[in-house]
Amino acid sequence: MAVHPVLAAVTRRVAERSAATRGAYLRRIQDARTDGPVRGGMGCANLAHGFAACGVQDKLWLRGEVTPNIAIVSAYNDMLSAHQPLKDYPDLLKAAIRTAGGTAQFAGGVPAMCDGITQGRAGMELSLFSRDVVAMATAVALSHDMFDGALLLGVCDKIVPGLVIGALSFGHLPVILVPAGPMASGLPNGEKAKVRKRFAAGEAGREELLAAEAASYHSPGTCTFYGTANSNQLLMEVMGLHLPGASFVPPGTKLRDALTEAAGRRVLELTDLADGYTPIGELLDERAFVNGIVALLATGGSTNHTLHLVAMASAAGIELTWDDFDELSKVTPLLTRLYPNGSADVNHFHAAGGTAFLIGELIDAGFLHADARTVGGDTLADYRRVPELADGRAEWLRTVAGSGDTDVLRPVGEPFDTHGGLHTVRGNLGRAVIKVSAVRPEHRMIEAPARVFESQEQLQEAFAAGELDRNVVVVVRNQGPRANGMPELHRLTPPLSVLQDRGHRVALVTDGRMSGASGAVPAAIHLSPEAAAGGPLARVRDGDVVRLDADAGVLEVLVPDEEFAAREPASGNAEQVWGTGRELFQAFRHVVGPAERGAGVFS
Repeated sequence: MAVHPVLAAVTRRVAERSAATRGAYLRRIQDARTDGPVRGGMGCANLAHGFAACGVQDKLWLRGEVTPNIAIVSAYNDMLSAHQPLKDYPDLLKAAIRTAGGTAQFAGGVPAMCDGITQGRAGMELSLFSRDVVAMATAVALSHDMFDGALLLGVCDKIVPGLVIGALSFGHLPVILVPAGPMASGLPNGEKAKVRKRFAAGEAGREELLAAEAASYHSPGTCTFYGTANSNQLLMEVMGLHLPGASFVPPGTKLRDALTEAAGRRVLELTDLADGYTPIGELLDERAFVNGIVALLATGGSTNHTLHLVAMASAAGIELTWDDFDELSKVTPLLTRLYPNGSADVNHFHAAGGTAFLIGELIDAGFLHADARTVGGDTLADYRRVPELADGRAEWLRTVAGSGDTDVLRPVGEPFDTHGGLHTVRGNLGRAVIKVSAVRPEHRMIEAPARVFESQEQLQEAFAAGELDRNVVVVVRNQGPRANGMPELHRLTPPLSVLQDRGHRVALVTDGRMSGASGAVPAAIHLSPEAAAGGPLARVRDGDVVRLDADAGVLEVLVPDEEFAAREPASGNAEQVWGTGRELFQAFRHVVGPAERGAGVFS
């Protein structure tokens, strides 16, 4: 199947602009490759330290130079529902690997923050930076030169991108991402959203809100709405780092355990000691990243991945830009309706045909590179098949003939929309991204006076005082990576939704992040350059008329150019940056790159 001409053109331009950096990266990982396990060249004391705690059989194998040894790196903790199921994975993986003739060691743990817990709190200012901490922790875990491959256990927002970035610094190793799966569906997302809006409007109390939240987030597994965590899972599968169909199988099931064990067996087949050598640094090429962008757009996935995909690609020597997202979005059909872009959750998506149907449809229509390499088969074309239990093992024998629910998942010929869920807007305020898959067409263009805030707390106070009951473009600035770590501003969704429901024309413009669960209010986010780096947003004043047109790609303040340029930029808050660990990230804030480059500290 020939690929769509826009897909081909974008992929070609990505490869051309990345030629020098990608070539240098590939040379580095080739230089890191050794003839046989790298531990074979270790000093005796080094190697003895490396296997001192192993059992007798593993010690015998690790002393030799023919047995592959696999690193297990995990984001397990039992506070995060999505990561709690990872507790038993190391033992499952070690047993499966040992039976298949290899060894495995738990190489290290990485921190795992929950944005759902830290939303609106000081700890959220650590969240984005935690991605790069996870990357560094992954590199530390793999730094001992004991390993021929790696299994990375993680699910949620910054954790999966961090694991991938860290693994790419060891790009000569094969790597499989091992997920945990979603919790069972609880209180419908639409019902939860209604209670949140009622609480924001003062019509519901804390107990009613807490009861609704607890009924929604209620058991081990990933939260079921289609936010950043579940976007991670979909992308890892489409980009070839999960086994086929592994993303949304529930935890605590026999099939979930069988898929985990299969990942252990499979990674042995990808090492340099086997015939199917597939290092992650070669697997994640231009095709893989373009496939990831298309999958994000076709499903209305999290805007956070306009940062994370760029950062992951950079770690592989590949330069993605927001223009790539924008151009692909214009031709990529929207094939799912998942909350916040609809009422269904990822369990409904999985039951309707899930990733196998989605991948097959996009391949047949030329929207994915079917020849991209994967960990689960020769190419992405193999990911049309779904896993099933056969004698206690995962087998891939069946394809999905059609969608089981066209209200949730549709074929390319009957899309929910003819373009993807993400647009880029630009003008005299800079460039930003906007997720429109949940925004009704009549709400995508607004021209209204600005009300400027330096924090989300200020906005909430103004909302509670009734100061925003009008057409308004809410500007929340000094929320970028250099200012305060770019916290998510998900707490702003309920009050802004209330204003829109009252009939006002409302939009948000910010240099901060909005959650993967952002919804029906148009929000131009990740504005770059940010206010704290001298961006134009620092010169916007209350009452300035701002025009946001998501469909036309316009974001501008309607102030004469000379007057606007002559204004003194606002200095923002003299906010304290200590407490809740924030003082430890001072160096990160000084060196972090712009949102358009992934908001990372490595490039």
